[in-house]
Amino acid sequence: MRTPHGQRLDANLKWLFTELPFERRFDAAAAAGFTGVEYAAPYVYPARRLRQLLRDAGLCQVLINSPPGEPGSPERSGSACLPGRGGAFRDGIERGLEYAVELGSEFLHVLGGVRPPDVSRDRAFAQYVVNLGWAAERAHGTGVRLVLEAQNTRDAPGFFLETQAQAAAVADAVRTVDGDGAHGVGLLFDVYHAQVAEGDLVRTLRTYLPYVQHVQIADPPTRTEPGTGEIAWPLVFDTLLAAGYSGWIGCEYTPATDTVSGLGWIGTQVAR
Repeated sequence: MRTPHGQRLDANLKWLFTELPFERRFDAAAAAGFTGVEYAAPYVYPARRLRQLLRDAGLCQVLINSPPGEPGSPERSGSACLPGRGGAFRDGIERGLEYAVELGSEFLHVLGGVRPPDVSRDRAFAQYVVNLGWAAERAHGTGVRLVLEAQNTRDAPGFFLETQAQAAAVADAVRTVDGDGAHGVGLLFDVYHAQVAEGDLVRTLRTYLPYVQHVQIADPPTRTEPGTGEIAWPLVFDTLLAAGYSGWIGCEYTPATDTVSGLGWIGTQVAR
């Protein structure tokens, strides 16, 4: 699916088409006009089953997340920033890359994790850089690009990356450690999280677009589709267009009513 300006939209199947069981959402997304999908956690399904669903629906896989830990565990939101959890982090990246390669996913979102209260931010940052440096080396040559996402603390209390500046600092540090920017750690710019956490949305987007490899959208305050909340969406889409951003834009929102009816925003919220 594309906007009136030709920008590519993909469907996040964790959030859209939830009127249907997960395996039926692939065909529903294709029927609605999407050509790409993303979802956070493919690991409850065999990769070969997901690949078949993608192929049957004529869809491409855009993004998956690295595996989180069990609910309530220190790794529940990832382990990249956690000292002493290097084994869990590496195992997760190996599994994430295995799935990403099998599914043909363009991106693997590396979950940053929740910083424990007894771990300083500097120590967590240093651990994050070491882990991401290893992950970038491991991903090199797979065709999968790693992305990092800042999340707002209202929805994700304690999440290590709270701002785009922090995420960009990790990406910069990893490039320094790598000595090779081609290893490609970039940002997943989530418009909803950026607005809730920082505001000044368009200026923030313009500042960090050189780092941005993937974009996700939802409208605060209720995380529903564009046009239901507080963001001036035509300006956001114009900013991406003017900057030459040609990547995917992931629809990661809860439809205010049903998914298909909610897609009407594409004709009203993109072009000024």
